[in-house]
Amino acid sequence: MTNKTITQKNWHWEVPENFNIGVACTDAHLNTPVADRVAMIVEDHDTGTSTLTFKQLAVRTSKFAELLRKLDLELEERVIIRLPNSLDYPTAFLGAMKAGAISVPTSTLLVAEEVRYLAEDSGASVLVTHKQMWPDLRRELDKVGTLKHVILSGEGAIDNDGGHLILHDLDAELESINSWGQAHPTKADDPAYLVYTSGTTGHPKGVLHAHRAMIGRTPARTHWFDFKEGDRIMHSGKFNWTYVLGSGLMDPLYNGKTVIVHEGPNDASLWPKLIAKHQCTIFVGVPTIYRQIIQKTEFSAKDVPSLRHCMSAGEHLSDEMLSAWRERFGMDVYEAIGMSELSYYISQNIYHPIRPGSAGFPQPGHDVRLLDGENKEVAQGDEGMICIPDSDPGLFLKYWNLPEETAKVRHGGWFHTGDYARKDQDGYIWFLGRRDDIINTFGYRVSPHEVERVLKTHPAIADCVAIGQEVGKDKTLVAACVVLHPGTSVTEQELLAFGEQHLAGYKRPKVIHIMQDYPRTKNGKVIRGTLKQQIEAVA
Repeated sequence: MTNKTITQKNWHWEVPENFNIGVACTDAHLNTPVADRVAMIVEDHDTGTSTLTFKQLAVRTSKFAELLRKLDLELEERVIIRLPNSLDYPTAFLGAMKAGAISVPTSTLLVAEEVRYLAEDSGASVLVTHKQMWPDLRRELDKVGTLKHVILSGEGAIDNDGGHLILHDLDAELESINSWGQAHPTKADDPAYLVYTSGTTGHPKGVLHAHRAMIGRTPARTHWFDFKEGDRIMHSGKFNWTYVLGSGLMDPLYNGKTVIVHEGPNDASLWPKLIAKHQCTIFVGVPTIYRQIIQKTEFSAKDVPSLRHCMSAGEHLSDEMLSAWRERFGMDVYEAIGMSELSYYISQNIYHPIRPGSAGFPQPGHDVRLLDGENKEVAQGDEGMICIPDSDPGLFLKYWNLPEETAKVRHGGWFHTGDYARKDQDGYIWFLGRRDDIINTFGYRVSPHEVERVLKTHPAIADCVAIGQEVGKDKTLVAACVVLHPGTSVTEQELLAFGEQHLAGYKRPKVIHIMQDYPRTKNGKVIRGTLKQQIEAVA
């Protein structure tokens, strides 16, 4: 059976009783030709280039698991990780899972109070962080009652002033370990890692995944990555983000591929240079990175001869940017839709032509349905909520310590994503937006993504976010918040006229806001709710 003939009907999930993500990404490659292959390359702005082979990563993660055992860590205790992109990241993230613990990745952009909240909410007993970061965290983390140990990476001495916390030097501890036990024989359904995402209460909420989540992403290797022998993957993101944890760490390592990441300041020219330097075959980024490369550099296909496949997620890549990338680099950029609860499950792929504006197709194995309020499938072309069966191995276990929140999204054997879409006659999925993002205007429901896609084709517009702006009681207008390309100028009236020319009357923006940027999350995603509040506060 070829990859092209793999469909929903003939896909069969093979989930073993026992499975461990840490083992699958490391030890599973021992005694194979992959063992001596480079697993990861880190380009650090300050410390230079560092590498690990799969064999070295297997040893290092096993030593880390043994270190946790020495610290008397119980099964399923939480290990919170706040590290820059480095070789220590997979060491801690995968090593903790090999010990039967639950890895909790967090962003280095979080301030100490935010890290404290995550440590308290998760009940973490171990923190892994960099020595340069620890002084800013010490005071807040000393207040976390469950936290016992802090493992510090990087160069330099430890001052041992950890309050009630016991400090450990990661390199010294690993160096002292000469033997180690087998990885804990976790079940596929056992908890593996806990990621935090934006919550509805003002605090992040934890999304708990099982080890089987790794298996749940296997369809992506043919229907998004298009993996081939010898692939080398360059990712522009940080490991803490769910998107990067999957596409830039777990998936490549699980499939025996080399990963290249960067740490430190960067500009648009960095990525083509690193792709060329390391002969990368796959580049994974976000639309902002692709836009910057096109707008701020002169690089083209001849500068990156090894590159054959590009991928994007996080937000929609505009039709204009896809066209510009095709013209400059001679290849498509394949998009995917994912979420913290499931990772990526709908994507464009090499087997079907990209239809600009469409998210592509559900990946084989992911039985995506568009359902109405009664859990019934909607007709072709109609709007429905994207729903996933509870049996999908990639689906999360639960929201951490939030049983009511978990119950809200699971109904009759289906996980309700809260995202709306429609399916055309050829099976392409057209993403409409979150329930809260859909614009209700004068009895019509308008997808913000459809408005944005059209306005982004205007030559002066670099980015666009459409919102429903309330201007009176029961009166909501479609408003477009636009960022212009540097050096361009256009009037609000001209943009309104452009909308009139290209959109149906009820979809056309009635208000234009020209902005410098939008409120964003730590990972750069636009916070639509905050943007809407800001606009309405000054309108």
